Amino acid sequence: MTVASPHADPGERDTAGPDGSPSGEARRRRTFAVISHPDAGKSTLTEALALHAEVISAAGAVHGKGGRKGVTSDWMDMERERGISVTSAVLQFAYRDHVINLLDTPGHGDFSEDTYRVLAAVDAAVMLLDAARGLEPQTLKLFDVCRARGVPVLTFVNKWDRPGREPLELVDEVEQRIGLRPMPITWPVGIAGDFHGLVERADGTMRRFTRAAHGASRAAEERLDADRAAAEEGVDWERATEELELLGEVGAAFDTPEAMAAFHDGTATPVMFGAALSNIGVARLLDALVELAPPPAPRPSATGDERPIDAPFSGLVFKVQASMDKSHRDRVAFVRICSGRFERGMVLTHDATGRPFATKYAQAMFGRDRSTIEEAFPGDIVGLVNATALRPGDTLWSEKPVTFPTIPSFAPEHFSVARVADASKTKQFRKGIEQLDSEGVIQVLSSDLRGDQAPVLAAVGPLQFEVVAARLADEFSAPIKLERLDYTLARRTDAAGADALRSAIGIEVLTRRADGELLALFPHKWRLQAVTQNQPDLTLEPLIAEGATP
Repeated sequence: MTVASPHADPGERDTAGPDGSPSGEARRRRTFAVISHPDAGKSTLTEALALHAEVISAAGAVHGKGGRKGVTSDWMDMERERGISVTSAVLQFAYRDHVINLLDTPGHGDFSEDTYRVLAAVDAAVMLLDAARGLEPQTLKLFDVCRARGVPVLTFVNKWDRPGREPLELVDEVEQRIGLRPMPITWPVGIAGDFHGLVERADGTMRRFTRAAHGASRAAEERLDADRAAAEEGVDWERATEELELLGEVGAAFDTPEAMAAFHDGTATPVMFGAALSNIGVARLLDALVELAPPPAPRPSATGDERPIDAPFSGLVFKVQASMDKSHRDRVAFVRICSGRFERGMVLTHDATGRPFATKYAQAMFGRDRSTIEEAFPGDIVGLVNATALRPGDTLWSEKPVTFPTIPSFAPEHFSVARVADASKTKQFRKGIEQLDSEGVIQVLSSDLRGDQAPVLAAVGPLQFEVVAARLADEFSAPIKLERLDYTLARRTDAAGADALRSAIGIEVLTRRADGELLALFPHKWRLQAVTQNQPDLTLEPLIAEGATP
């Protein structure tokens, strides 16, 4: 694999930001995430985008297909073995005089919390739909997060080279179920599974593709004018143009400044079609992101003020990941730069503690691969190595203080007691639990009754327990045994509430280790309702609504 660094050629930056100012450089940044339901092709699309930007030499699809390796963004052993993404990844590269910060997110609902953190760091999102399945439950949940955070969404209908639904039916579903007005930029010629090419709505031309073997390289592309397309594609071309005319009559045309404004304010979504595994329509999607997605903008602080792009440096820690490099076992904090110029070696202030934080080891990320960078600008994602003091949601700043809103934890719905399988590994077990807790991989709860030997792990979904068990065994040589607890709800309480509930049957009060908050665990909603009816003065506050929506 070959990787091109966006920081390799200073002259490249000057083409779009000649003054070198943070605001000038920010205009060249596009920072976006790809979100979808599991198996919609998200990681395959991520890799295909990198292939079309010519920063990798060959695409790798899901593990085991054609003997090809796992995708670049799926770097954990568990991801490669299962063929799913269980943690987010950053791919940064240059394209068309712009710097792209592409964040691949886990699709599985059990890892929604990681996706939620990523959506706190991006300026736009690509919502990936399976042509046969359309909008699915996890897609809907992730879109709700985008709506809550004001993240503009571009829709890409994937797998059009396989049997699927009618295109008009799919765009109507987007409008009816999530309230976004669909505005197609490209439209398929041929039904799903019998895909001939794409109509470019802006000029009426057609792009016809020839798929490369196994989709490992870019699909060959041929451009046809409308007359030739009509002559060669016949009824399929006629049907595609008639559908586009129908959409134009109902105002679904992405061809005005008002349409762009509707996209940016979250009331409309540009729609494109293609097939990521075949690399069809992917180059057009990448161009659309450069042309349409918003650049970084001033970021609201916790007090409601906005941090200007040209203000002194500030950044938001949205993810912490350890052991990306197995030979060093280091810990990397992923920081979204919000304002100012970042320079490697600068000393920042860690807002949560007020302590200085040195940035000697700063790196650009490309999946697991990393390269040292000397400077970065708003919109960029910087990896700070050995950042043991940082946690997701922390703010870093220089010169002028600022605090960005924290990233709240999800309401856990699954609970298990963890015990080390080998007592001689107790020290490693404790160290591992502390690290995974600080990364936000799992929520760790403790109580005087159980002690540190048997912490309670709280998760959004049960697959999180598998990740914890795998990482403790692999990274800390501390295999664990898990004992499932029959709780499904957690509520925040206070000292008085904890005292009142400790003697209650079927309820357990634990301390959340990361922040010291008290959580009351209930077996089901009816037990919670009974307690609140009998003791209405108790403090029992939800964290984030169950169902992984903020």
